[in-house]
Amino acid sequence: MIFWKKKKPAADSSSPEAAENASQETQENGLSQDQTQSPSNGEQPSVSKDESSTSKVGWFRRALQKTNDLLRTDIRDLWKSEGELVDDEFLSRLYAILIRTDMGPSMATKIKDSIHDQYRARKVHQEDVLKVIRDRVSESLKSKGGSLNLPDTKPAVILVVGVNGSGKTTSIAKIAYRLTQQGKRVLLAAGDTFRAAAVEQLKIWSDRIGCDIMLGEQGSDPASVAFKAMQKAVADGYDVCIVDTAGRLQTQSNLMQQLEKIKRVLQKQVDSAPHEVLLVLDATAGQNAISQAKGFSEAAGCTGIVLSKLDGTAKGGVIIPIAEQFGLPVKFVGLGEKLPDLQEFSPDDFAAALFS
Repeated sequence: MIFWKKKKPAADSSSPEAAENASQETQENGLSQDQTQSPSNGEQPSVSKDESSTSKVGWFRRALQKTNDLLRTDIRDLWKSEGELVDDEFLSRLYAILIRTDMGPSMATKIKDSIHDQYRARKVHQEDVLKVIRDRVSESLKSKGGSLNLPDTKPAVILVVGVNGSGKTTSIAKIAYRLTQQGKRVLLAAGDTFRAAAVEQLKIWSDRIGCDIMLGEQGSDPASVAFKAMQKAVADGYDVCIVDTAGRLQTQSNLMQQLEKIKRVLQKQVDSAPHEVLLVLDATAGQNAISQAKGFSEAAGCTGIVLSKLDGTAKGGVIIPIAEQFGLPVKFVGLGEKLPDLQEFSPDDFAAALFS
């Protein structure tokens, strides 16, 4: 059986459900910082609106604090005096530091070569090196950012894919929240029917955000959930339909073929759907995220990346090789645990924050 669900009305205050709803309302009004335990994998962010006005650079600085601290500490250790001679030993040590951020050998080599060309056999100051790094990273990522590419016609369709534990469901909630804050009417499709916890988690998010959701029984065909959701989205004039999918490894060919089936089903309702296929990658996965990007981009026809958990790693540089190698724009980055903690990716702001 497949059914859809609207946000629940207030219940009698004596029921457990009412207590949960009251707790959610308190969080949504910014009166508590308590975190609700997720049914699947840990904490869920509360809704907090006071942080939404924070500048983009400030967001990125906060998210990249661990990576920035690593770079600042290690690069500072390169200097024994006010100026440091740029020789082979200096360049080799700098290269090793850059590699530890997971930015990849290609970018690390470009930065090393730029510093070699500009300062070889001369003394260089720390800020000079940081400026070269910022400029090269910003230049490399200049064309790798971008907002959602959604049509003017209704409904716009977003298919979301990724491996288990990547932060996919939470990222969907953050995107839905962002769109509802823009005045759009959003329908979620709980297509991860293999994990009851994933469906329950998405239900909780839809209640909290105030958007509708299409549900399916555990173990039912995910494509049928997507089909029913699209039928409703078309019939009822929703602005956006966001379709969740089961987490899968990029090496599981049968599950990858299932993604193709879901895409075909979506196109039966809207010819041009899906308009975005977003791959959620866990920034803490480091270089492993690159192999995930390769497998998914080939099998699912991904159009963009959502990089989650950027605030939880000292390897924030992984965004660079992903964007470079696959030519996929980074649409969003997850910068924290609250619903508003999702920002459109800005190459300049990222580079400024990474090496501030």
